[in-house]
Amino acid sequence: MKLKGSVVLITGAAKRVGSVIASTLASAGADIVLHYNRSAADALKLRAQIEKKYRRKVHLIQGDLSRLSEVKRIAKQAWSLPKPIDALVNNASTFYPTPLGGVKESEWEDLFAVNAKAPFFLSEALGLKMKRRGRGKIVNIADWAGLRPYTRYLPYCASKAALIALSQGLAKSLAPEVQVNTVLPGPVLWPKDLSAKIKNKVIRETPLKRIGTPEDVAEAVRFFIEHGDFMTGSLLHVDGGRSIE
Repeated sequence: MKLKGSVVLITGAAKRVGSVIASTLASAGADIVLHYNRSAADALKLRAQIEKKYRRKVHLIQGDLSRLSEVKRIAKQAWSLPKPIDALVNNASTFYPTPLGGVKESEWEDLFAVNAKAPFFLSEALGLKMKRRGRGKIVNIADWAGLRPYTRYLPYCASKAALIALSQGLAKSLAPEVQVNTVLPGPVLWPKDLSAKIKNKVIRETPLKRIGTPEDVAEAVRFFIEHGDFMTGSLLHVDGGRSIE
């Protein structure tokens, strides 16, 4: 699929990695449907930047991905735009520590709602429409820790493991018209309030001895959309080698 002239919906695209994905795909000629929840100011700023720099159309859709009714509305609103969705990037994610012994049910439900349930129902709604139309791409942003879980983030890691399984199941269900693939990033942006000691430990345990960048993830997404026509159900590690340690 050529990105030039296509329409891509990206969830959680107002800032951090999502904003870089949006800019990268727009630079290749895609129009962007930019989903955000509470980051309205960031979304408006990014829309202005993309439209000025790349001369691509940017549509904004606000919605809370933790609520299924909102997820369904987002899918309906996105498909009702003047040009239908060609590709979906499930990028939005919730991440925070949940040490064993103190995990709250509300934390479990929040992590699974945003990281697994929302991508599934968006992919179901839009993927089936793409399948009936005869073409489409879905790229899910999981985490290498979905296969090698962090002990202080078990519910988060479990939600990303669920996303990996869902991606591969959707790849089978939506084939051959729609390709569904997954990016598994390692450390590309530091979480807030992470100590220097932990940062140094992460770098030591990464074979490439550095963290990655949001651009690394964005280029993997671009690869799947533009060059992954004979790929579905694939997992692409963008983790500096963390998964082989």
